[in-house]
Amino acid sequence: MTLKDQFDVEGFDSTLGYVGRAFKPAMQDCVLVSLLKQMGAIIVAKSNLPQSIMWCETDNPLWGLTVHPKNPEFTPGGSTGGEGTLLSLRGTVIGWGTDIGGSIRIPSHMNGLYGLKPSSTRLPYQGVSVSTDGQEHVPSVIGPMSRCIDSLVAVTKAVIDASPWDHDPKCSPVPWRSGLFEDAQSRPLRIAVMRDDGVVRPHPPVARVLEEVAAKLKRAGHDIVPWNPGSLHQECIDIMDQYYTADGGEDIRRDVEAGGEPFIPHVEALINRGKPISVYSYWQLNKQKVDAQKRYLELWKSTRSAKTGEEIDVLLTPVMPHTSVPHRKCRWVGYTKVFNFVDYPAVVIPAGQVSKELDSEAATMMDTYQPRNPLDEWNWSLFNVDAMDGMPVGVQVVARRLNEERALGAAKAIDNILKDMQPAAGSRNGSAT
Repeated sequence: MTLKDQFDVEGFDSTLGYVGRAFKPAMQDCVLVSLLKQMGAIIVAKSNLPQSIMWCETDNPLWGLTVHPKNPEFTPGGSTGGEGTLLSLRGTVIGWGTDIGGSIRIPSHMNGLYGLKPSSTRLPYQGVSVSTDGQEHVPSVIGPMSRCIDSLVAVTKAVIDASPWDHDPKCSPVPWRSGLFEDAQSRPLRIAVMRDDGVVRPHPPVARVLEEVAAKLKRAGHDIVPWNPGSLHQECIDIMDQYYTADGGEDIRRDVEAGGEPFIPHVEALINRGKPISVYSYWQLNKQKVDAQKRYLELWKSTRSAKTGEEIDVLLTPVMPHTSVPHRKCRWVGYTKVFNFVDYPAVVIPAGQVSKELDSEAATMMDTYQPRNPLDEWNWSLFNVDAMDGMPVGVQVVARRLNEERALGAAKAIDNILKDMQPAAGSRNGSAT
């Protein structure tokens, strides 16, 4: 196994991409590494990440830029981009990353991999170094990445079965629930499909792949319903972004100044985004967050099957509005970070790729598209079907909070259908692998 350079391993640095954290080896293993070693895992390397970890690319003054295995002019994503690249090049079996806004899911999507972002407190974070340490209202989480769904399930179950709550005081004592995992593979699922978050419209290949997945699921007997977030996604993200800079960028600024290194441009923009807020203002922000989480929960509960009237099982969404893009062009991560905000588990599975043959006609219609906002305009200006041809496209399977088994079970069922391994919903007896 390999680890993003955040996980403490005794005798080795955890740099977070900061020069000032080099040559300061960890004194002991983090809880995850300790549990993995007890189970016989061999840690062979640590991998690159962006300065401060707070971005969807992988670049820092210490280790440099990580590039996409298919095209060095393109990004493998971030912030767990080193793990995404290692897995894509078959340099590891399991990669462990962190996710506070999409950092596991984005590299999984861009490299054709599987990745799990759990709810906070489900997997042990104790001993994992992080920027903005102490900011707990949109917590970072750890999760695995792999090249197959069974590996993702196996390592998640193994860590939960090791009772991490006996070692990490923040870990919820929730054992692995095989019933939830198997149920998601044994019957037709009620799946809501979000085709557009209302802020940034997906590129034609991303939209096409999502529609192909939805069509295959419907043909296999699953119940497909639309998901309409209205303005709620934008509201959640507007609140969430205020947490990232509540300290006025002091935490990141201190780490950068400690090593005398230059700022990566996006990191400099982040820390200069606003002044620190008061404790009282922080309390008001927390109230806004809980209100928005409640409205998201009500939206989920009210999105029901037209056939049975029952609540949906999972939500199917794009991971990003685009696939891999040229370096330093990534901006909108709203399709992933909203699920950090509401703290729902999400699994990414590979589902297709950009195709000049299938997507060229859509590309010719780009000139007539009227962007909704500057972010949407930026996103659509990036689309280049020739340069992006062959780049992987993933989809995201989301379940309600602390329902990792349901998310993984549904992802396995969907993955089987995409691989033509499961002809119809509920046609076989689902079982843990």
